[in-house]
Amino acid sequence: MKATEKPRVKICCMASVAEAWLAIEHGASAVGLVSAMPSGPGPIPEELIAEIAATIPPGVSSFLLTCQQDAEAIVDQQKRLRVNTIQICDRLPEGSYGRLREALPGVSLVQVIHVTGPEAVDEAIAIAPHVDAILLDSGNQSLPIKELGGTGRTHDWRLSGTIRERVDVPLFLAGGLKPENVARAVREVRPFGIDVCSGLRTEGKLDPQKLKEFFSFTPGFSRVKTAPIPLSPRSGRQAAFATAVNGVNLTPHPPSAPSPLEEGRRTLDCKLLLCKHFRAERPSPRGSGERVAEGRVRGALALS
Repeated sequence: MKATEKPRVKICCMASVAEAWLAIEHGASAVGLVSAMPSGPGPIPEELIAEIAATIPPGVSSFLLTCQQDAEAIVDQQKRLRVNTIQICDRLPEGSYGRLREALPGVSLVQVIHVTGPEAVDEAIAIAPHVDAILLDSGNQSLPIKELGGTGRTHDWRLSGTIRERVDVPLFLAGGLKPENVARAVREVRPFGIDVCSGLRTEGKLDPQKLKEFFSFTPGFSRVKTAPIPLSPRSGRQAAFATAVNGVNLTPHPPSAPSPLEEGRRTLDCKLLLCKHFRAERPSPRGSGERVAEGRVRGALALS
């Protein structure tokens, strides 16, 4: 598959409608809904999966993560939950993909490959023609209690890059991604999409700050940064204004006090009112009134 410079982002392990929309509002192209699993974080009741899936807007994919290995059981699950994508987290018996295609037209199939060693390359190549995408994760199906995702571990990204080069379907990269390593992961693998769960959570809850950081470090989502406005010691109001524009809270304030953004807006309003007042008071065809107004504004702010 062709290398991708700006990957799509799938946020997994949604626990509520609010979490799903928090992910979408930050830029997620897909959300993951985890059904019953033998281990790992994130499973929620099927009733909640159906409720969340029903709220996902057009243009955003709803992934159902399933550990089922029987095609008929997967079909029944999809018909109950009405998701548009099935993420198959375990190996399926031969012939299963054909039955799923026949029973679920229009539903995308994504097969998880757990990268435990070089054998994952051959497994991915063999399965790719039967599915719409491959998702590489760091689980282990050989353990007495299977790990099918949500481990928080990375795997060998060199193998992931090899798989991406050898298959002809989109490839998602999962396993241990977080704000600190997502840029390097994308640079080394160049996947079509990235998938993250535990790396964006604090005490089990989707963390808005980690979401913001993750997207800011993901290629294609970097925010434009402008030079900060220098702070002047003359005025707390000026500091609040610069704080609001710079986007960093440098002025402590109690919860009941106006936020820096509100204070900044008030400062702008004050400047405009003062300019209007002094220009009306001292009009000049030569433009000197504007210089006087500017001087008086500066003086008024210096005394604040």
